[in-house]
Amino acid sequence: MAAPRGVPGSTLQVLEEALGVGLTDAGDPACAVAAEGAYYLEQVTITEASEDDYEYEEIPDDNFSIPEGEEDLAKAIQIVQEQATDTHILEEKTDLPSKHVAPEVIEDFLCNFLMRMGMTRTLDCFQSEWYEFIQKGVTEVRDVGNVPDVYTQNMLLETENKNLKKDLKHYKQAADKAREELLKIQKERDFHRMHHKRTVQEKNKLINDLKGLKLHYASYEPTIRVLHEKHHTLLKQKMLTSLQRDRAVKQISRIQATSMYAVSGCGNSVPEIRAIPGREKEYAPEGPTQNDLHGTREQDKYKTKMKNKMDSKFPTAMQPNPNLYFCKENNRPAKFDYKLNNIFRLHSLPVSCIAIHPRKDILVSCGEDHIWKLVGLPKGNVLLTGCSHTDWLSNCCFHPSGNKLATASGDTTVKLWDLSKGNCILTFEGHGHAVWSCTWHTCGDFVASSSLDTTSKIWDVNSERCRCTLYGHTDSVNSIEFFPYSNTLLTGSADKSLSLWDARTGKCEQTLYGHMHSINDATFAPRGHIIASCDSCGVTKLWDFRKLLPIVSIDTGPSPGNEVNFDLSGRVLAQASGNGVIHLLDLKSGAIHRLMGHENEAHTVVFSHDGESLFSGGSDGTVRKWS
Repeated sequence: MAAPRGVPGSTLQVLEEALGVGLTDAGDPACAVAAEGAYYLEQVTITEASEDDYEYEEIPDDNFSIPEGEEDLAKAIQIVQEQATDTHILEEKTDLPSKHVAPEVIEDFLCNFLMRMGMTRTLDCFQSEWYEFIQKGVTEVRDVGNVPDVYTQNMLLETENKNLKKDLKHYKQAADKAREELLKIQKERDFHRMHHKRTVQEKNKLINDLKGLKLHYASYEPTIRVLHEKHHTLLKQKMLTSLQRDRAVKQISRIQATSMYAVSGCGNSVPEIRAIPGREKEYAPEGPTQNDLHGTREQDKYKTKMKNKMDSKFPTAMQPNPNLYFCKENNRPAKFDYKLNNIFRLHSLPVSCIAIHPRKDILVSCGEDHIWKLVGLPKGNVLLTGCSHTDWLSNCCFHPSGNKLATASGDTTVKLWDLSKGNCILTFEGHGHAVWSCTWHTCGDFVASSSLDTTSKIWDVNSERCRCTLYGHTDSVNSIEFFPYSNTLLTGSADKSLSLWDARTGKCEQTLYGHMHSINDATFAPRGHIIASCDSCGVTKLWDFRKLLPIVSIDTGPSPGNEVNFDLSGRVLAQASGNGVIHLLDLKSGAIHRLMGHENEAHTVVFSHDGESLFSGGSDGTVRKWS
C-alpha cells in the first residue's frame, strides 16, 4: 500500500497497526459498522496559519458560457436539452439510501482516544498538526477513510462474553447438581444391586436347603412307610387281642356261673372252709382268671361313672343376640373424654387381664404373681382371691351366669372356679405349653383355650374332658373367643393370621390374612358384624365378618398393641399399647383419642357395661379407672 501524499510512511504504518485497518484503503460507507458506543467531542480553537504558507486553489467555473460571436439558437436549445438530460441522469444516480448512523472518522477516533487516556498535550499537538495538514492540502480525509467501530464491537463481545460466562456458571451448577444426582442414583443402584444379589443368594440357599430337606425326607420315607405298616399291624394285633380278651372274659364268666350252680346243687358234700378274719387276702392268691375278673369289674365301674357324666351337646337353636337391639336403641353419643379417676394397686407383678362381671359391678384382675382377685366397684375393695396356679396367669373369663370363672395360666392348665365358695372346682390339663387365652361358650357348657403349642382346645365342663383339638396354626395361638350366641370360634395367632372354626366339628372354616406381624389379640364387636385385631407392631385392623374382608387398618405403632375391646355400643374401640397409651378409635369418624396415665406398658383394657368407665391394667401391677 502507498502512503498518502505528504505524510511519512512510518506514521501511517503506526496508525494502521494501532487501529488494525489499512488507512490508505477507502472504506465503503454502506458496509461500515454502526457505532453504538458514546463518544465525547471537545470544542477546539484552530489557529490560523500564516498567509505566506497558504496556497490558494483555483476554483473551476462550472457555469457553461457561450463564446461571444457564436450565438446560435439551435445550439443553445441542444445545449439546454443536454444539460437537462445530464441533470436527470445525475439525479437518478445520486438517489442513495439514507444513512441512519454516520461512521466515525479518523480524527474523531484519535481525539476521543486521547481524551479518554488524558493525553491533553498530545491531543493539542495532534489537532494543530492535523488541521494544518488539511488546510495545506497535504492530507485528504476522503483518501484516509473511516475507522470501524472496534470498541463497539469489543463492548458487544464483552457483553456476550459476560452472558456466556453466566450461562457457563449456570451450566456448571446444573452439571454439579446432575453429578450429585448421578452419584446418589449410582449409590441407590449399588444398594439395590447388592440387595438383589443378597436376595438371590438367600433364594439359592433356600432352594439348596429345600432340596436337601427333600432328599433328607426322601431318605426317611421308606422308614416312615415301614413304621406306618408296623403301626397298622400293631393296631390289628391290638384289636385281635381285645377280641380274644373279651372272649376269654365271657368264657370265664360262663365257667364261674356253672361252678356256682354246681356248688349250690351239692352243698352238703362240700366241706366248709373257714377263713380267718384279716388273713383272707394273704392266703387267697389270685390267678389269671381272678385278675381278668378284677379288671372287668374296674372297667364296668369306670363305664358306670362315665355314664353319670354325659357329654354336653352344642346348642342348635341359639337365641338371638340381645346386643343387636341394645345397639339400635342406644342413641347416646360416644364418649371419649375419659380422665383418670382412681388407681387400684392389686398385684405385685404386671396385670395381664381384666374381666367385668356380666351382671354386677365387679371385676376380676389376673396378674403374673400367680393369683387373681375379685374386686368390688367403685371402691376397689378385694372380695375374693384365688391362688391355685403354679405360674403366671394370662387370661380369665366369666361364666355367662357370672357364678363361675375360668382362668388360663403359664402352667399349661385351665382352671374353673366357683365364685360362691372361692375354690377351684375343675382343672383341665392337656396343653403342652403355656395357655394364653380362654373363653366361655354362651350356653356355659364349654370352655375354649389357646396355647403356645400352636393348638386350641374345646373342653366339656360336664364330662370334664377335651372334646376337640383345633389344629391349623403354625405358631403360638395368642387369642381365642366365641362368636356371641353361636358355635363359631375366632383365633389369632403369631403366624399373622386369624382363623374361624366350627366348634362342633373342629374344622377351620375361614382364614384371614393381612397382618404383617404377630397377632396379639382379636375380638368381636357386640353386634358381631366387625372383628378387631391388633399385632405386635401396633397395627389395628377391622374386618367385615359378613364379607370376611378387611375394612380399615390403623397404625398406632411402633409400640405393640396388647389388647383390643369394644364398648357395648360397638362405636368405640379401645387398644392397650406397649408405650402405656390407651388409644380410643371412633369408628364413625375415624378419629383417634389418646389416654395418657400409665407409667409403663399397658397390657389390658375393658369398658364397663354402661360405657361410662374404662379400666386398664399395666405392668406396674395397678388397675386404673377412667371415667
